[in-house]
Amino acid sequence: MEHLKVLEEAGLVTTKRRGREKLHFLNPVPIRLVHDRWVSKYAEPWAAGLSGLKQRIEEQPTMQPVEEQTQMDSEKSGRRPWTASPEEKVFEIYIKTTPERLWEAITDEGMRRRYNFGVGVASDWRPGSHYELGNPTGGAIAEGEILEADPPHRLVQSFRALWSEDIKREGTSRVTWEIEQVADSCRLTVTHDQLGADANGELYGGWPMILSGLKTLLETGESLTTPGSLRYAPAP
Repeated sequence: MEHLKVLEEAGLVTTKRRGREKLHFLNPVPIRLVHDRWVSKYAEPWAAGLSGLKQRIEEQPTMQPVEEQTQMDSEKSGRRPWTASPEEKVFEIYIKTTPERLWEAITDEGMRRRYNFGVGVASDWRPGSHYELGNPTGGAIAEGEILEADPPHRLVQSFRALWSEDIKREGTSRVTWEIEQVADSCRLTVTHDQLGADANGELYGGWPMILSGLKTLLETGESLTTPGSLRYAPAP
């Protein structure tokens, strides 16, 4: 518990209470922020390549320990062991802004496009309404329904990804945005749950980069230029 407390204070673990239970989730967003600050867009392909090379070479032996085999099975299924439950992923970040400005960044089409892989969002943000994440070159890459809307504190959406046939087969999950003011900043917690037990990592793997881009935009007015953050952005 002492170790968990240290990790929680460092922002590397986020917690949620449910009744008498206290759940702990590994929070990958701060790690992503370190990556975005220190790894340039030119170094990123090399770092990823060398990391992949190391992993492949070390997995060559035919007899892997149980832990290694479990990790390999997780990677083959697209899952990433980030949180305590494969059906629920929790991400937390602190942003120096106001709740109103943060809500605007989440719901405004132009602002969303600047940190969400170049993808905008369209909706009237009323419970029961449809929303759509649109590719700037045409077509939707995700859609869903507004389940709850309490601006500027809480937004709950169903989420159905559409960017590939494999992803479409994953079905509908749920995304909850929770905004809490802390002094002159906001704590934003994003919970992506109701995922399948073997959910493809593409469904939730982009959240660290999205939230990193959101923090950068609101605190500096600039957009991240990492390759992933520009995936759907139109060419300059």
